[in-house]
Amino acid sequence: MSDANQVGGGERGDIVSGVGMTALAVAAGRAMEATRADPLVSDPYAAHFVTAARPPVPMPVSLAELTPEMATEALWAMVTEYVGVRTRAFDDHLREAVGHGITQVVLLAPGLDARPFRLRWPSGTVCFELDRPAVLDFKLRTLAERGARPGCTHRPVRAGLREDWADALEAAGFERDRPTVWVAEGLLPCLPGEAEERLFARIGALSAPGSRIAVEQVGRVAELTRSELMRHSGGILGAELGAMVHGDLRAPSDRRLAALGWHTRTVTAEVAAAAYGRTLTAAAELTRHLAHTYGELP
Repeated sequence: MSDANQVGGGERGDIVSGVGMTALAVAAGRAMEATRADPLVSDPYAAHFVTAARPPVPMPVSLAELTPEMATEALWAMVTEYVGVRTRAFDDHLREAVGHGITQVVLLAPGLDARPFRLRWPSGTVCFELDRPAVLDFKLRTLAERGARPGCTHRPVRAGLREDWADALEAAGFERDRPTVWVAEGLLPCLPGEAEERLFARIGALSAPGSRIAVEQVGRVAELTRSELMRHSGGILGAELGAMVHGDLRAPSDRRLAALGWHTRTVTAEVAAAAYGRTLTAAAELTRHLAHTYGELP
């Protein structure tokens, strides 16, 4: 499930249609995770994104709002079981990277996550959020209404990943000779295989030695796009999920990154969940396709 950047124009309608609806569902997942007795993620803003967007379908922002009917649906099982695990895993990757002295962060199509605002950052950290204007403008407006302040030097970059985003990133102050930690969470299935290849090549060209990367890797995407499970979940959101996901054949992300010189390791979603004392039983049909790949450039 993507929190990605293909939302479109600049009005509220773009946030409550298409991939914007999946971004809202992911935000709802973070909001629900934060209401657990033992939350993996603290996100004081996620619920506000959902309520500010006024989605046309019910979206719970606490576990108490999750009806028994919703709890049995694969979509909400996925959201309630997996989103907290994925978010925490990528949060921890960022914490480890900045703990090792990397102070330049690029979040690729982060959607409605607000890591620059909700995480603690070491002094001197510069965090670039690269996304389309519709998403960034809605997110930043909602955060401003809540009085939120970033904990780092925050530099939003209004550009889509199919545009010349590297120039826009450098114009915002990105430094090629400075090690960077890159995050692409929930993004790759929204890109065709050749666009993913170009993305990785461009990241590699922009990355100094010592840089790190974390991506969510999705296997057997073509099978997912044709599944009744995907059609049913899209029906709940009022969105054609199968049309948003590219099922073309491609090499696994870890293999592509390794070919570009990154030292990689991959953790399945199930193993990632177990590391936090969680299971993905209800969402297993979806999460068995998911893994997290981490890379470091020597």
